[in-house]
Amino acid sequence: MASTTATPEATLRQRNVPASSKKAKNGVSSDVETDKVPDAVAPAKSGSELEYKLALVLITGLAFLTRFWGISHPDEVVFDEVHFGKFASYYLERTYFFDVHPPFGKLLFAFMGWLVGYDGHFHFENIGDSYIRNKVPYVAFRSLPAILGALTVSVVYMIMWESGYSLPACLIAAGLVLLDNAHIGQTRLILLDATLVFAMACSLLCYIKFHKLRHEPFSRKWWKWLILTGFALSCDISTKYVGLFAFITIGSAVCIDLWDLLDIKRPGGALTLPQFGKHFAARAFGLIIMPFIFYLFWFQVHFSILTRSGPGDDFMTPEFQETLSDNIMLANAVTIDYYDTISIRHKETKAYLHSHPDKYPLRYDDGRVSSQGQQVTGYPFNDTNNYWQILPPGPDDQKLGHPIKNHDLVRLRHIVTDTILLSHDVASPYYPTNQEFTTVSIGDAYGDRAADTLFEIRIEHGKANQEFKSISSHFKLIHNPSKVAMWTHSKPLPEWGHKQQEINGNKQLAQSSNVWLVEDIVSLPADHARREKAEKKVKTLPFLRKWFELQRSMFWHNNQLTSSHPYASLPYQWPFLLRGVSFWTQNDTRQQIYFLGNPIGWWLASSVLAIYAGIVLADQFSLRRGLDAMDRRTRSRLYNSTGFFFLAWATHYFPFFVMGRQLFLHHYLPAHLASALVTGSVVEFLFSTDSAEPEYQPSKSGKKVAPTTKRRLSARERLAGQSMAGAWIATAVIMVLVAFGWYFFLPLTYGYPGLTAPEVNRRKWLGYDLHFAK
Repeated sequence: MASTTATPEATLRQRNVPASSKKAKNGVSSDVETDKVPDAVAPAKSGSELEYKLALVLITGLAFLTRFWGISHPDEVVFDEVHFGKFASYYLERTYFFDVHPPFGKLLFAFMGWLVGYDGHFHFENIGDSYIRNKVPYVAFRSLPAILGALTVSVVYMIMWESGYSLPACLIAAGLVLLDNAHIGQTRLILLDATLVFAMACSLLCYIKFHKLRHEPFSRKWWKWLILTGFALSCDISTKYVGLFAFITIGSAVCIDLWDLLDIKRPGGALTLPQFGKHFAARAFGLIIMPFIFYLFWFQVHFSILTRSGPGDDFMTPEFQETLSDNIMLANAVTIDYYDTISIRHKETKAYLHSHPDKYPLRYDDGRVSSQGQQVTGYPFNDTNNYWQILPPGPDDQKLGHPIKNHDLVRLRHIVTDTILLSHDVASPYYPTNQEFTTVSIGDAYGDRAADTLFEIRIEHGKANQEFKSISSHFKLIHNPSKVAMWTHSKPLPEWGHKQQEINGNKQLAQSSNVWLVEDIVSLPADHARREKAEKKVKTLPFLRKWFELQRSMFWHNNQLTSSHPYASLPYQWPFLLRGVSFWTQNDTRQQIYFLGNPIGWWLASSVLAIYAGIVLADQFSLRRGLDAMDRRTRSRLYNSTGFFFLAWATHYFPFFVMGRQLFLHHYLPAHLASALVTGSVVEFLFSTDSAEPEYQPSKSGKKVAPTTKRRLSARERLAGQSMAGAWIATAVIMVLVAFGWYFFLPLTYGYPGLTAPEVNRRKWLGYDLHFAK
């Protein structure tokens, strides 16, 4: 039975190997699974190649036309251009910023801005801000994704061509991307997805070309396409972390390939373990190590450019911030002494440590009982109830004027209510496993409750005897007896807590959400000598330390993107195009940009995915019952080549079901590209059949021998002698329908012309939440 593995083989590699076959270098047989075509039936390829080349030129021209047509409209900030345009400006100003995505795609935008002489003066603050009035070269910025989007269509075509498919199949796959409104809409704006999808498509193409050279291992071309595959994968994951899915796609195919190489019964002879080790090491180097080096390189460029303090400072540790020039920590950090009055702020939620005379209720809604102590909460605004005096552990300690140091024990006195901060073994309002924070009188704090009012100052990454400073010393306040960390979160308390944040004791000390900082020493006058600072030099940190810190922060904040969004959608909705995203509206002209795919193309591709799965299941059932409806070459292409495309779709789609973050329709674009490849392949399968496999002629000795010419069959050779009229008719029908869908939804993709209310209603095929102009 034919193998069901998903590898990007374009045609069946017959396994009839003459005994006299010579082994290629490095122990790989030169005729393993190679199509063998007699010299007499090997036609000239120039005519077929010319058809493919002309079609490639045509489809590339159309791709550039559809992406660049009216690209200057609208001349306003649209949707997420507020983010990625702003990041490009920050790069050009060398101002440090923070984003959850890796830097490669944003660096490309900055490079485009640099090429046209833009200085980064405009910060893309609001959707609808005018580019013309602010003199922003926005067309140059938008040209980058438009170029990559157009080239993506060409790459899709070349994937099908390199895989040995007929011209109709190539045109269907490329046409579904060419005339898809979602791909067009996403590649006409300053967004990252054009770079992501282009890199993903290039990784598939490069791997297919590498796989076709598997009978020439370690040759120069073999190495070239292996490294280019790794580079494309690196660009993919260096744009967005969902680029990891392309690694899963290619990695799965590589694992199958290595498993076949390990087979001791493989045609052409078994590899020795050292030879297999060379193959394994080469792939590990080209597809893991080299991509990781490229990935690190973009971060090195990122750090080298962003040398000035900026809006991203707050996401980083004080040590990192001190590597940036003009940083507030270099200018305003002041050593905190005992008896100073300070305001303490949570690093992540920005809430101040706050208290007021109100008490916790006797019973919470779930029936649990509180201590009825004074409430300690998190408050987002500056207020005198945020002031705390920092005291030494003993009442008679003579530490006035002495600096506080890392790991010192302190007490915190609330200035307004003249009480001392305390934590004890009473459950907090929202977290039964966390301790309540409250305050007690000074008498109790130095009496029976003395131990419960002691807290340790634990500076993040601090050294022994390091001085505790405002702004720069990020710290955790650890309750000394119970070893819980003071913590808060964004869920507001009920009315009895004035909708302020809960403060409690977290037993998970390692969490970064336990970190606080002293925003100011409010008891210290502005002109006090302690605030006078000599100019400090910018510090340095090793690259890997900065990289690890940024990675941790990026992953953490990416996982926090769980809040609701009016245009968020769920993965099950994407293949059926049940929801879109409103990018931009203009009431005066009744124009709008609504991010939506071409419904006809999407529904066709999704249907073909189901058809493909049904064909495979039916074939497996038939084989189990002893019925073989396909020839060997057809089955090989169905399982190996189409199966590889189906694998790419699955690995770029199903992982989203287990993600907890916000998801949008654009997350499906890489999977949609893969579904277009499956569609082209399945249409060829349905409307054409491979010609008979070459026969083996008997030799003079009576033994059957294979033809001597060994090379890959072209689509024309595979389909020789049969009519392609059915495939061409299917292609024409599909392209006409898809072109209709593209044209019908064109006003929503390009933002013009404006639509009347009845015209908008006609485009609400599945109840899309389109905007009605007033």
